[in-house]
Amino acid sequence: MIDHGECRKAFVNEAAHKFQVKMVDEIVRHNAGDHTHAWETGDDHGILVLNQGVDAQTGAIHEAGCGSLPFNTFPVWSPNLHHQQRSPHNMDEGAPETKRTHQLSPSAWNRYETCPRMYWLSRQRLPRKAGMAASLGTAVHASIEDLLNMDLTGRDDGESGWLPLQAERFLKARWDEEKTVFMATPRRPDWKDAKWSEAKKQQRGGVVLLLDHIGAKHLSHEQVTVALWKHLQSLTIAVEGELRTGDGRLMGRLDLLFADVDEAGEMQGWLVADLKTGHAPTEELKPEVNRQLRMYRDILLANNPAAPPVRTEGWYTKTASKWAAKGESVLEQAYAAWEATQPTTMPMAPTPGPDSCGGFCDWKAWCPHWWTWRQESGTLHQGDFCDAVVLLHRYEQTSGAAVLELCEPLDATGRAIPTGQQISARFDGRGKEVLEALQATGHQGALFLGSVMKSRGTWRIGPWCDVLPWSPLPDDVPYEREAS
Repeated sequence: MIDHGECRKAFVNEAAHKFQVKMVDEIVRHNAGDHTHAWETGDDHGILVLNQGVDAQTGAIHEAGCGSLPFNTFPVWSPNLHHQQRSPHNMDEGAPETKRTHQLSPSAWNRYETCPRMYWLSRQRLPRKAGMAASLGTAVHASIEDLLNMDLTGRDDGESGWLPLQAERFLKARWDEEKTVFMATPRRPDWKDAKWSEAKKQQRGGVVLLLDHIGAKHLSHEQVTVALWKHLQSLTIAVEGELRTGDGRLMGRLDLLFADVDEAGEMQGWLVADLKTGHAPTEELKPEVNRQLRMYRDILLANNPAAPPVRTEGWYTKTASKWAAKGESVLEQAYAAWEATQPTTMPMAPTPGPDSCGGFCDWKAWCPHWWTWRQESGTLHQGDFCDAVVLLHRYEQTSGAAVLELCEPLDATGRAIPTGQQISARFDGRGKEVLEALQATGHQGALFLGSVMKSRGTWRIGPWCDVLPWSPLPDDVPYEREAS
């Protein structure tokens, strides 16, 4: 049996001293006065900051190692990676007020490659859409991180039966937190409490993945002891942090960083684990996910020339499966993408096609090109679900029944031309609420309807649908609301 205190101390000391990893423990923030200078003198080397204290053992390690290691005992800010607590408003507390430079994340890179106009629109402070899948994923992520951050001081090492109860308490708190944020978002569908059972299942899958890291994948969660969980914590280098290159241009959100150890307890390298609540691969990671994980790996290596071998894996909680990311460095490509995505007030050129205009895009209400592409490709208003630009002719508030007139684009500007084709429709749930709120503002123009169900003759605009003013941004006119 590995001694947990010594194991923790050895790994943290080695990581911090040899590989330039800094860990921040809020539990021992009362010692901040002794170590404030450490960040000022060694700022360029810091890459990882914990968003919460991991456990009381970390505090003891701070005490034991402070004579030779540049540990900080309060949240601090690094050009490479800064602390960010999760909050309903996603606000950073304590961050210095400095002008933020242009940064590129893996998700922004993916949007740009799908369609530069999609990427550009995502930067314009347009109304963002909340989604149930994303909120569920955030709650599951946060609750798993909470479990790793638990303070187990004073608990009996032999105690068992605690994990399922504590896991559900953490998940419920995060679930309620996400629901509050979700319901405060104007552009949203209905919240689905029925998804709670899925959230619990996905969290259990995440715990299985954690236990697998210490060779206990098949152990019943009721049998997990405090000692075993402390052992897992002893291998945890960081829990949620923002990775940044030294120049601040490339960044990514790292979920978990572990020490990779062999059966003798010797560290063989680092493991970056990215929690995924979506569908697991069947053969290999999707190219964009593989690239995302390699970008995390490459930023770590760029910031730490003396780093040990680094592995990156996607941890899929639905199936409790791990998928390795492999391949060459992507930093050169990422920097080229950073150059191409420089902020501009002029809209970026679109790349119309099945993956952009014909697929998922949150910004269609402000882009004329999906509409003209649909018309030119003969797919406008086709399928069981469709997007449309319409005029509202009649509306019965009691029942939600309506008469709509379909529109077509006059040209590439997205100017709406009535076709004379009228259809019956019904607004219900959130779709009805949003339409009536829009009417209360006095809106009289064309409407964008997203994901309308039309398979039953009468179009249904339900809780899942977008109901927005049709407001396409022209190609050749500067738009002055670029996000900072």
